[in-house]
Amino acid sequence: MSPPTTPPGTRPGRGLVLLLAVAAGAAVGNLYWAQPLLEVIGRELDVPSGHAGWLVTATQLGYAVGILLIVPLGDVLDRRRLVPLLLTVSAVMLVGCAVAPTFPVLLAAVTLVGLTTVSGQVIAPLAGDLADPAERGRVVGTVTSGILTGILLSRTVSGLVAGAFGWRAIYVAAAVLALVLAVVTWRRLPVLPAKTHLPYPALLRSVFTVVAQERVVRWSLVLGALQFGLFTMFWTALTFLLSAPPYEYSEAAIGLFGLFGLAGAVAAQRSGRLHDRGWSLPAAGVGWVAVLASFVVAAVSGRHVVGVVVAIVLLDVAIQSLNILNQTRLFAVSHEARSRLNTAAITTNFLAGAVGSALTGPLWQAGGWTAVASAGAALSLVGLGVWAVGRRGALVGS
Repeated sequence: MSPPTTPPGTRPGRGLVLLLAVAAGAAVGNLYWAQPLLEVIGRELDVPSGHAGWLVTATQLGYAVGILLIVPLGDVLDRRRLVPLLLTVSAVMLVGCAVAPTFPVLLAAVTLVGLTTVSGQVIAPLAGDLADPAERGRVVGTVTSGILTGILLSRTVSGLVAGAFGWRAIYVAAAVLALVLAVVTWRRLPVLPAKTHLPYPALLRSVFTVVAQERVVRWSLVLGALQFGLFTMFWTALTFLLSAPPYEYSEAAIGLFGLFGLAGAVAAQRSGRLHDRGWSLPAAGVGWVAVLASFVVAAVSGRHVVGVVVAIVLLDVAIQSLNILNQTRLFAVSHEARSRLNTAAITTNFLAGAVGSALTGPLWQAGGWTAVASAGAALSLVGLGVWAVGRRGALVGS
């Protein structure tokens, strides 16, 4: 059966958009299997939970490198071949995590998972290419909400599977899912012509060129980095909070807290429509106020689970909406360079995420949950200030 061919600027069907969302969410979810399991992995492999937190950092660093080196290829290669190939290679690396005998081997394996599980960030600009400009926010919002759902559900599924079958089982299940999606995407993704023809070194250099040329891109990258660093710092610290007194929850119970963040995925889909209506910039300001409020709530609610849940919901709604607005605004800058714009954005985000998760350990040792939440509130004020200073010159795609 020959693959479908869909020209850019048409309206993709609901089934194809759903497939893109699921495949992207599954790929990005691979980054977070370890997050609610840090305590149990540390016990089995004989490392402190604080050191086990490096699994999150290493995965994100690998992902940032993979985004930089692989995702730009989405502008010059047939993505119908690229996406299934990436899914297959990531499945092999997930099996490596499942059989890792020691912590250093697992650390290397999760780094390679991060490096190879980048198909979601090839899919996001593909969705932007397929969509009509008037509906680009909705389509990109749907796919990105799939990514966010994958991030959040990965924690819940990971905790439940680990509680029933051990932490290694989740990596086996993720590998099987990746292989299934590789087959389905090979059959369903349309063939799209390359948008540009550049040698690989020039392609990588052009990522930095497009950043240097566009002020709105640089502004959006700073905002995106702050958003994702705060998001990662919060969720890494949450594992420490819920596994320590007075909670002392199991890994399955900790994973269930990811369900409270699903409100963020719903909000993300809606926020894409705000972009389509021209409300991107004011909505982003409201989002940053909500991020600040979530860390304030978190700071005063560390020993009260209801307050923690409120902080989770508020933070996820705000951060995920901001991510959609940021990404859709970037995609409006250039059709030909969408994969490279996405490369710049996601590389920056995950470098910031690695910094956020790395800072969590020292902050936790210095002052526990209160120290982490206070640092988050301070960085939220920085983000609000960056938005306020830069918004007047950021009218492209708003």
